[in-house]
Amino acid sequence: MQISTTLTSTPVDDARLAGILGDPGFGNFFTDHMLTVEWTPEAGWHDARIEPYAPLSIDPASAVLHYAQETFEGMKAYRHADGSVWSFRPEENAKRMARSSHRLALPVLDPADFVQAVDALVEVDQRWVPDTTAPGAGEKSLYLRPFMFASEVFLGVRPAQHVTFMVIASPAGAYFKGGVKPVSLWLTEEYTRAGRGGMGAAKTGGNYASSLVAQQEAIAQGCDQVVFLDAQEGRYVEELGGMNLYFVHRDGRIVTPATGTILEGITRASIIELAREMGHVVEERRFSIDEWREGVASGEITEIFACGTAAVVTPVGALKWDGGEVPCAAEAGEVTTAVRQALVDVQFGRAEDTFGWMHRIV
Repeated sequence: MQISTTLTSTPVDDARLAGILGDPGFGNFFTDHMLTVEWTPEAGWHDARIEPYAPLSIDPASAVLHYAQETFEGMKAYRHADGSVWSFRPEENAKRMARSSHRLALPVLDPADFVQAVDALVEVDQRWVPDTTAPGAGEKSLYLRPFMFASEVFLGVRPAQHVTFMVIASPAGAYFKGGVKPVSLWLTEEYTRAGRGGMGAAKTGGNYASSLVAQQEAIAQGCDQVVFLDAQEGRYVEELGGMNLYFVHRDGRIVTPATGTILEGITRASIIELAREMGHVVEERRFSIDEWREGVASGEITEIFACGTAAVVTPVGALKWDGGEVPCAAEAGEVTTAVRQALVDVQFGRAEDTFGWMHRIV
Protein backbone atom coordinates (compact mmCIF):
# COMPACT_ATOMS: atom_id res chain seq x y z
CA MET A 1 0.00 0.00 0.00
CA GLN A 2 0.93 3.61 -0.48
CA ILE A 3 0.46 5.22 2.94
CA SER A 4 0.45 9.00 3.32
CA THR A 5 1.47 10.51 6.66
CA THR A 6 0.28 13.72 8.25
CA LEU A 7 1.99 14.25 11.60
CA THR A 8 0.21 15.92 14.49
CA SER A 9 1.16 19.49 15.33
CA THR A 10 0.41 18.85 19.02
CA PRO A 11 2.16 15.62 20.08
CA VAL A 12 2.03 14.65 23.74
CA ASP A 13 5.05 16.32 25.35
CA ASP A 14 7.90 14.25 26.74
CA ALA A 15 7.09 14.88 30.40
CA ARG A 16 3.46 13.89 29.98
CA LEU A 17 4.43 10.82 27.96
CA ALA A 18 6.90 9.72 30.64
CA GLY A 19 4.11 9.90 33.20
CA ILE A 20 1.77 7.87 31.01
CA LEU A 21 4.37 5.18 30.28
CA GLY A 22 5.22 4.99 33.97
CA ASP A 23 1.71 3.81 34.78
CA PRO A 24 -0.27 3.21 31.58
CA GLY A 25 -2.92 0.85 32.92
CA PHE A 26 -4.73 -0.91 30.09
CA GLY A 27 -6.62 0.86 27.32
CA ASN A 28 -6.55 4.25 29.03
CA PHE A 29 -4.25 6.32 26.80
CA PHE A 30 -3.76 6.44 23.04
CA THR A 31 -0.86 7.43 20.84
CA ASP A 32 -0.57 10.61 18.76
CA HIS A 33 -1.69 9.06 15.48
CA MET A 34 -4.05 6.57 13.86
CA LEU A 35 -4.08 4.74 10.53
CA THR A 36 -7.07 4.51 8.20
CA VAL A 37 -7.73 2.67 4.92
CA GLU A 38 -11.00 2.69 2.96
CA TRP A 39 -12.64 -0.01 0.80
CA THR A 40 -15.32 0.03 -1.86
CA PRO A 41 -16.10 -2.64 -4.48
CA GLU A 42 -15.04 -0.29 -7.27
CA ALA A 43 -11.75 0.97 -5.83
CA GLY A 44 -10.78 -1.89 -3.51
CA TRP A 45 -8.57 -0.85 -0.60
CA HIS A 46 -7.45 2.75 -1.05
CA ASP A 47 -6.65 6.09 0.61
CA ALA A 48 -4.32 4.62 3.24
CA ARG A 49 -3.24 7.36 5.59
CA ILE A 50 -1.74 8.10 8.99
CA GLU A 51 -3.25 11.15 10.66
CA PRO A 52 -3.40 12.72 14.10
CA TYR A 53 -5.47 10.67 16.54
CA ALA A 54 -8.94 12.23 16.70
CA PRO A 55 -12.62 11.33 17.14
CA LEU A 56 -14.42 9.92 14.12
CA SER A 57 -17.28 11.70 12.42
CA ILE A 58 -19.78 8.93 11.70
CA ASP A 59 -23.26 9.10 10.19
CA PRO A 60 -26.07 7.83 12.46
CA ALA A 61 -27.12 5.47 9.66
CA SER A 62 -23.68 3.85 9.32
CA ALA A 63 -24.26 0.14 8.92
CA VAL A 64 -22.00 -0.96 11.77
CA LEU A 65 -24.21 0.85 14.31
CA HIS A 66 -27.24 -1.18 13.27
CA TYR A 67 -25.95 -4.55 12.07
CA ALA A 68 -22.64 -4.95 13.95
CA GLN A 69 -20.63 -5.84 10.86
CA GLU A 70 -17.11 -5.45 12.26
CA THR A 71 -13.98 -7.36 13.23
CA PHE A 72 -10.88 -6.50 15.22
CA GLU A 73 -7.51 -7.82 16.38
CA GLY A 74 -5.38 -7.48 19.49
CA MET A 75 -1.58 -7.57 19.38
CA LYS A 76 1.43 -5.90 20.99
CA ALA A 77 4.72 -4.21 20.16
CA TYR A 78 7.66 -4.80 22.52
CA ARG A 79 10.82 -2.79 23.07
CA HIS A 80 13.96 -4.91 23.41
CA ALA A 81 17.06 -4.05 25.41
CA ASP A 82 18.85 -2.58 22.37
CA GLY A 83 15.97 -0.14 21.77
CA SER A 84 14.53 -2.02 18.80
CA VAL A 85 10.77 -2.58 18.56
CA TRP A 86 9.18 -5.90 17.61
CA SER A 87 5.72 -7.40 17.21
CA PHE A 88 4.72 -10.99 17.95
CA ARG A 89 3.48 -13.17 15.06
CA PRO A 90 1.66 -10.31 13.25
CA GLU A 91 1.07 -12.49 10.19
CA GLU A 92 -1.10 -14.75 12.36
CA ASN A 93 -3.21 -11.78 13.41
CA ALA A 94 -3.52 -10.86 9.74
CA LYS A 95 -4.68 -14.37 8.82
CA ARG A 96 -7.17 -14.45 11.68
CA MET A 97 -8.62 -11.09 10.66
CA ALA A 98 -9.01 -12.49 7.16
CA ARG A 99 -10.98 -15.45 8.56
CA SER A 100 -13.07 -13.15 10.75
CA SER A 101 -13.74 -10.84 7.81
CA HIS A 102 -14.91 -13.75 5.70
CA ARG A 103 -17.32 -14.84 8.46
CA LEU A 104 -18.71 -11.29 8.78
CA ALA A 105 -19.00 -10.81 4.97
CA LEU A 106 -16.37 -8.05 5.06
CA PRO A 107 -13.63 -7.55 2.44
CA VAL A 108 -10.35 -9.29 3.23
CA LEU A 109 -7.31 -7.09 3.72
CA ASP A 110 -4.25 -8.82 2.31
CA PRO A 111 -2.07 -10.09 5.20
CA ALA A 112 0.98 -8.28 3.84
CA ASP A 113 -0.98 -5.00 3.79
CA PHE A 114 -2.24 -5.67 7.32
CA VAL A 115 1.31 -6.10 8.63
CA GLN A 116 2.52 -3.06 6.68
CA ALA A 117 -0.29 -0.93 8.14
CA VAL A 118 0.45 -1.95 11.72
CA ASP A 119 4.20 -1.46 11.22
CA ALA A 120 3.65 2.00 9.74
CA LEU A 121 1.70 3.26 12.74
CA VAL A 122 4.17 1.80 15.24
CA GLU A 123 7.08 3.35 13.36
CA VAL A 124 5.46 6.80 13.52
CA ASP A 125 4.52 6.43 17.20
CA GLN A 126 7.53 4.40 18.33
CA ARG A 127 8.26 6.71 21.26
CA TRP A 128 5.07 5.34 22.84
CA VAL A 129 6.55 1.82 23.14
CA PRO A 130 7.57 1.55 26.81
CA ASP A 131 11.16 0.88 27.85
CA THR A 132 11.19 -2.28 29.98
CA THR A 133 14.92 -2.40 30.74
CA ALA A 134 14.82 -0.24 33.87
CA PRO A 135 14.51 -2.03 37.24
CA GLY A 136 10.87 -2.52 38.17
CA ALA A 137 9.63 -1.51 34.72
CA GLY A 138 7.53 -4.64 34.40
CA GLU A 139 6.13 -6.16 31.23
CA LYS A 140 4.81 -3.04 29.55
CA SER A 141 4.16 -2.94 25.83
CA LEU A 142 2.27 -1.02 23.17
CA TYR A 143 -1.11 -2.65 22.63
CA LEU A 144 -2.20 -2.51 18.99
CA ARG A 145 -5.81 -2.56 17.89
CA PRO A 146 -6.47 -3.07 14.14
CA PHE A 147 -10.20 -3.06 13.39
CA MET A 148 -12.57 -3.00 10.44
CA PHE A 149 -16.18 -1.85 10.27
CA ALA A 150 -19.08 -1.28 7.89
CA SER A 151 -19.03 2.47 7.29
CA GLU A 152 -21.56 2.63 4.46
CA VAL A 153 -24.55 4.85 5.25
CA PHE A 154 -27.64 2.69 4.73
CA LEU A 155 -30.33 0.74 6.55
CA GLY A 156 -30.71 -2.74 5.15
CA VAL A 157 -29.50 -6.24 5.92
CA ARG A 158 -26.73 -6.85 3.38
CA PRO A 159 -22.92 -6.62 3.34
CA ALA A 160 -21.72 -3.03 3.37
CA GLN A 161 -20.34 -1.48 0.20
CA HIS A 162 -18.06 0.88 2.09
CA VAL A 163 -15.73 -0.46 4.77
CA THR A 164 -13.10 1.27 6.90
CA PHE A 165 -10.00 -0.39 8.36
CA MET A 166 -8.13 1.38 11.14
CA VAL A 167 -5.24 0.85 13.55
CA ILE A 168 -4.91 2.60 16.90
CA ALA A 169 -2.39 1.98 19.69
CA SER A 170 -2.34 2.23 23.46
CA PRO A 171 0.55 1.73 25.92
CA ALA A 172 -0.29 -1.14 28.25
CA GLY A 173 0.71 -2.39 31.65
CA ALA A 174 -0.76 -5.44 33.41
CA TYR A 175 -4.27 -6.43 32.30
CA PHE A 176 -5.22 -7.52 35.81
CA LYS A 177 -4.43 -4.82 38.35
CA GLY A 178 -3.41 -7.33 41.00
CA GLY A 179 -0.55 -8.67 38.87
CA VAL A 180 0.19 -12.34 38.20
CA LYS A 181 -1.93 -14.11 40.77
CA PRO A 182 -4.74 -16.66 40.48
CA VAL A 183 -8.02 -15.30 39.13
CA SER A 184 -11.32 -16.65 40.40
CA LEU A 185 -13.88 -17.89 37.89
CA TRP A 186 -17.67 -18.05 37.85
CA LEU A 187 -19.31 -20.86 35.87
CA THR A 188 -22.34 -19.51 34.03
CA GLU A 189 -25.02 -22.15 33.53
CA GLU A 190 -27.48 -19.77 31.87
CA TYR A 191 -25.49 -18.02 29.13
CA THR A 192 -23.47 -19.41 26.23
CA ARG A 193 -21.13 -17.54 23.96
CA ALA A 194 -21.31 -19.34 20.62
CA GLY A 195 -22.74 -22.44 18.97
CA ARG A 196 -22.04 -24.63 15.97
CA GLY A 197 -22.02 -22.49 12.84
CA GLY A 198 -21.97 -19.29 14.86
CA MET A 199 -19.36 -16.56 15.16
CA GLY A 200 -17.39 -17.94 18.12
CA ALA A 201 -14.23 -18.44 16.05
CA ALA A 202 -14.39 -14.88 14.64
CA LYS A 203 -12.89 -11.97 16.55
CA THR A 204 -15.88 -9.69 16.44
CA GLY A 205 -17.35 -7.35 19.01
CA GLY A 206 -20.64 -9.24 19.23
CA ASN A 207 -18.90 -12.18 20.87
CA TYR A 208 -17.54 -9.93 23.58
CA ALA A 209 -20.82 -8.08 23.99
CA SER A 210 -22.60 -11.38 24.57
CA SER A 211 -20.16 -12.22 27.37
CA LEU A 212 -20.75 -9.04 29.36
CA VAL A 213 -23.97 -10.00 31.16
CA ALA A 214 -22.32 -13.23 32.31
CA GLN A 215 -19.25 -11.23 33.35
CA GLN A 216 -21.50 -8.99 35.42
CA GLU A 217 -22.89 -12.12 37.05
CA ALA A 218 -19.34 -13.28 37.83
CA ILE A 219 -18.40 -9.97 39.45
CA ALA A 220 -21.61 -10.02 41.50
CA GLN A 221 -20.50 -13.43 42.79
CA GLY A 222 -17.08 -12.07 43.76
CA CYS A 223 -15.22 -13.58 40.80
CA ASP A 224 -12.83 -12.07 38.26
CA GLN A 225 -13.92 -13.83 35.07
CA VAL A 226 -16.65 -16.07 33.68
CA VAL A 227 -16.41 -19.60 32.20
CA PHE A 228 -18.64 -20.59 29.28
CA LEU A 229 -19.78 -24.12 28.45
CA ASP A 230 -20.79 -25.44 25.03
CA ALA A 231 -24.20 -24.40 23.73
CA GLN A 232 -25.33 -27.87 22.62
CA GLU A 233 -24.95 -29.97 25.77
CA GLY A 234 -23.87 -27.51 28.43
CA ARG A 235 -21.16 -29.95 29.55
CA TYR A 236 -17.93 -28.98 27.87
CA VAL A 237 -15.63 -26.12 28.81
CA GLU A 238 -15.04 -23.64 25.99
CA GLU A 239 -13.34 -20.42 27.09
CA LEU A 240 -13.49 -17.44 29.39
CA GLY A 241 -14.93 -14.07 28.41
CA GLY A 242 -11.67 -13.21 26.66
CA MET A 243 -9.13 -15.97 27.32
CA ASN A 244 -8.37 -19.62 26.50
CA LEU A 245 -7.89 -22.28 29.21
CA TYR A 246 -5.31 -25.00 29.94
CA PHE A 247 -5.42 -27.87 32.45
CA VAL A 248 -2.12 -29.32 33.68
CA HIS A 249 -2.28 -32.95 34.78
CA ARG A 250 -0.24 -34.86 37.36
CA ASP A 251 1.80 -36.61 34.66
CA GLY A 252 2.67 -33.29 32.97
CA ARG A 253 0.07 -33.52 30.22
CA ILE A 254 -1.68 -30.28 29.31
CA VAL A 255 -5.24 -30.29 27.97
CA THR A 256 -6.87 -27.31 26.26
CA PRO A 257 -10.40 -27.20 24.80
CA ALA A 258 -10.53 -27.76 21.06
CA THR A 259 -11.39 -24.82 18.82
CA GLY A 260 -14.25 -24.63 16.34
CA THR A 261 -16.78 -22.65 18.33
CA ILE A 262 -14.11 -20.72 20.26
CA LEU A 263 -11.51 -18.22 19.14
CA GLU A 264 -8.27 -19.60 17.74
CA GLY A 265 -6.04 -17.60 20.05
CA ILE A 266 -2.55 -16.77 18.79
CA THR A 267 -1.19 -16.83 22.33
CA ARG A 268 -3.00 -20.17 22.74
CA ALA A 269 -1.33 -21.68 19.67
CA SER A 270 2.07 -20.33 20.74
CA ILE A 271 1.75 -21.86 24.22
CA ILE A 272 0.90 -25.23 22.67
CA GLU A 273 4.15 -25.08 20.67
CA LEU A 274 6.17 -23.83 23.63
CA ALA A 275 4.80 -26.46 26.01
CA ARG A 276 5.58 -29.26 23.57
CA GLU A 277 9.10 -27.90 23.14
CA MET A 278 9.40 -28.00 26.94
CA GLY A 279 8.52 -31.70 26.93
CA HIS A 280 4.81 -31.63 27.70
CA VAL A 281 2.21 -33.66 25.84
CA VAL A 282 -0.52 -31.21 24.81
CA GLU A 283 -4.00 -32.44 23.96
CA GLU A 284 -6.61 -30.36 22.15
CA ARG A 285 -9.96 -31.99 22.84
CA ARG A 286 -13.34 -31.61 24.47
CA PHE A 287 -12.96 -31.15 28.21
CA SER A 288 -16.01 -31.47 30.43
CA ILE A 289 -16.83 -29.42 33.49
CA ASP A 290 -17.09 -32.68 35.45
CA GLU A 291 -13.53 -33.57 34.43
CA TRP A 292 -12.46 -30.20 35.81
CA ARG A 293 -14.25 -30.63 39.12
CA GLU A 294 -13.24 -34.24 39.64
CA GLY A 295 -9.69 -33.69 38.45
CA VAL A 296 -9.04 -30.92 40.96
CA ALA A 297 -10.71 -32.89 43.76
CA SER A 298 -8.62 -36.01 43.10
CA GLY A 299 -5.35 -34.16 42.50
CA GLU A 300 -5.20 -35.36 38.90
CA ILE A 301 -5.31 -31.72 37.75
CA THR A 302 -2.47 -29.87 39.44
CA GLU A 303 -2.63 -26.47 37.74
CA ILE A 304 -5.00 -24.43 35.60
CA PHE A 305 -4.11 -21.32 33.66
CA ALA A 306 -5.63 -18.98 31.09
CA CYS A 307 -4.05 -16.98 28.29
CA GLY A 308 -4.70 -14.13 25.90
CA THR A 309 -2.85 -11.28 24.19
CA ALA A 310 -3.81 -8.77 26.87
CA ALA A 311 -3.40 -10.95 29.97
CA VAL A 312 -0.54 -13.13 28.56
CA VAL A 313 -0.66 -16.11 30.97
CA THR A 314 -2.70 -15.95 34.17
CA PRO A 315 -3.05 -18.69 36.82
CA VAL A 316 -6.58 -19.81 37.65
CA GLY A 317 -7.75 -20.16 41.22
CA ALA A 318 -11.22 -20.99 42.48
CA LEU A 319 -14.10 -22.09 40.25
CA LYS A 320 -17.52 -21.21 41.66
CA TRP A 321 -21.05 -21.95 40.54
CA ASP A 322 -24.50 -21.75 42.02
CA GLY A 323 -24.26 -24.18 44.91
CA GLY A 324 -20.63 -25.25 44.70
CA GLU A 325 -16.95 -24.39 44.48
CA VAL A 326 -13.66 -25.99 43.46
CA PRO A 327 -10.82 -24.99 45.82
CA CYS A 328 -8.51 -22.09 45.06
CA ALA A 329 -4.84 -22.27 44.09
CA ALA A 330 -2.85 -19.93 46.31
CA GLU A 331 -0.26 -19.05 43.66
CA ALA A 332 0.88 -19.79 40.13
CA GLY A 333 2.06 -23.37 39.68
CA GLU A 334 5.43 -24.50 38.41
CA VAL A 335 4.27 -25.29 34.86
CA THR A 336 2.23 -22.09 34.59
CA THR A 337 5.20 -20.02 35.74
CA ALA A 338 7.62 -21.76 33.38
CA VAL A 339 5.34 -21.44 30.33
CA ARG A 340 4.62 -17.80 31.08
CA GLN A 341 8.29 -16.94 31.55
CA ALA A 342 9.31 -18.74 28.36
CA LEU A 343 6.72 -16.82 26.36
CA VAL A 344 7.46 -13.33 27.67
CA ASP A 345 11.21 -13.93 27.41
CA VAL A 346 10.79 -14.50 23.68
CA GLN A 347 8.48 -11.51 23.30
CA PHE A 348 10.81 -9.12 25.12
CA GLY A 349 13.95 -10.46 23.45
CA ARG A 350 15.41 -12.04 26.57
CA ALA A 351 15.50 -15.51 25.00
CA GLU A 352 16.39 -16.77 21.55
CA ASP A 353 13.42 -16.84 19.20
CA THR A 354 13.85 -20.36 17.86
CA PHE A 355 10.32 -20.35 16.42
CA GLY A 356 10.77 -17.27 14.23
CA TRP A 357 7.81 -15.56 15.90
CA MET A 358 9.19 -12.05 16.37
CA HIS A 359 8.87 -9.42 13.64
CA ARG A 360 11.13 -6.37 13.76
CA ILE A 361 9.41 -3.04 13.14
CA VAL A 362 12.03 -0.45 14.15
